[in-house]
Amino acid sequence: MNFIKKHLKGFILSLVIAIIALLINKILPIDIIGTALIALVLGMVLNPLIKNDKYQEKINFTSKYILRIGIILAGITLSFNQVFEVGKYALILLTAIFITSFTIGYIFHKTLNINWRLTSLLSVSQAICGGTAVATLGPVIEAKDHEIAFAISSTFIFDLLTVILFPVIGVLLNMTDQTFGLWVGTSINDTSSVVAAGYAFSEISGALATIVKLTRTLFIVPIVLVFSYINIKSNLKTNKEYKQKKVKLRSIFPWFILGFILFTGIRSLNILTAETIDFISELSKFLMATALAAIGLKTSFKQVKGVGIKPMIATLTINLAAALVSLIILYIML
Repeated sequence: MNFIKKHLKGFILSLVIAIIALLINKILPIDIIGTALIALVLGMVLNPLIKNDKYQEKINFTSKYILRIGIILAGITLSFNQVFEVGKYALILLTAIFITSFTIGYIFHKTLNINWRLTSLLSVSQAICGGTAVATLGPVIEAKDHEIAFAISSTFIFDLLTVILFPVIGVLLNMTDQTFGLWVGTSINDTSSVVAAGYAFSEISGALATIVKLTRTLFIVPIVLVFSYINIKSNLKTNKEYKQKKVKLRSIFPWFILGFILFTGIRSLNILTAETIDFISELSKFLMATALAAIGLKTSFKQVKGVGIKPMIATLTINLAAALVSLIILYIML
């Protein structure tokens, strides 16, 4: 009872913000911004009203555990069969994007002295799936709330530009439906932006881009496991208290990722109706929006602004480099 009392107010406030964000997103003519980002921004707007630590504690449950439930349910959007459907071209492109994103992120970490957790969030956003990847990886590597908010917000700015510019570039370069679909599916971060840009070019490119984008989502699993290990190594080097305590695998292993795999497996069995899959998918998005509203409530615009200009340069460089590498490889292959 005390547990419910402690966290209920924070959950209800986050839930109300997510509902408002959902309604705002439905009013907009095109789903480019997405409910999750709107919820995050609304939460940040309300942050000055609930700055006291007592209320912040009430939000922690929603920002951590409701987020994980949303991520677990997100596994329903992808089947293992889709990975094979996209073919060898998409997998080659995805590998190149991963290498490009994380290499550039590491270079910025070293040369501009940007926090490795922040550059990792910026890299994983481009390499995998925008806000979902950032929200998944952030807690695993113990990133701060304002770093998570910054990574999600900065990624959105790039996505907004690509939705407008990519179809125009596709026409100017006389791309085929297949080429454009593969390029958009590997270069744009957020699912709603991929769908908007892909279908703006053609139905075929839109469908292909969506499948490629969803396939990228599956790579959340190995990335989270790898970065979970990197975070432990980093803590062992810098944190004296961490060195002294015995680190157990079961205490640091991101168990929620097994839930993600489970739901992907259920989808792969083809035992659910399309309506059920759509319902679980929408519920997943709404729960993640609720969690991001909670993260927004814990984060001020001042904190995000305080991250500085260097990470913004890193974001643009990582995104542009990935888009360019993807385009070059496509023209070599096709």
